[in-house]
Amino acid sequence: MYRKSALVTLSLSLALVTGCKSPEQKAAEDATKNLQEASNKMAEAAKNGGTPNMGDAMNALGAAMGSANGGKKVETVDFHVLKDMLPGDLSGMKRTEATGEKNAAMGINIANAEGRYSNNAGASMNVKITDIGSMTGLAGMAMYAWATTEIDKETDTGYEKTSTFNGYKSHEKYDKSGKSGELTVIVGGRFVVEVQGNDVDMNAIKDAMNKIDLKKLDSMKGQGVQ
Repeated sequence: MYRKSALVTLSLSLALVTGCKSPEQKAAEDATKNLQEASNKMAEAAKNGGTPNMGDAMNALGAAMGSANGGKKVETVDFHVLKDMLPGDLSGMKRTEATGEKNAAMGINIANAEGRYSNNAGASMNVKITDIGSMTGLAGMAMYAWATTEIDKETDTGYEKTSTFNGYKSHEKYDKSGKSGELTVIVGGRFVVEVQGNDVDMNAIKDAMNKIDLKKLDSMKGQGVQ
């Protein structure tokens, strides 16, 4: 499962970088080359059982992400800070769990905090704040492709669209039949805030997002950038 996920991520990243027309074309070309190398090594590692070449593949991935991010190194915000930003409760829901962690490997640093909320009626929501750190720039946008596109879909039971939320690029989906939905916001090209809800309406999900201090996150977008 890990190898499959890694290959999917690499393919998305490669597709985005290849289509880049920015002034940093040389950096994009280097990233494309490194991503192709990493993708090939991941495929070979998966084919051979994943042992001898996985280390090389991960090194290539780290190099690719560095190129895609313009060579910048980013030390993530302390996940305790992100955890402290989680709401203590939501409208009619108590927080049942709050977790945080930092993951670092091959030059890729990510930190996140997540809160889980529920009420006695069975409704629940999850709130997650992620600092994608060194995955910012082209590499990070490959993970959130909707951030560079426009989506507007509607069916008999729900909808999906991109928009803005309090001035930040957002993506929202809602299923009326299941009363479930999600709202994701990208702040400062670095922080990703996600709210997922079950047995709630979209207004409750948006109210939960309003409890996150997005401006504070925006003010931290330059923290740890080297």
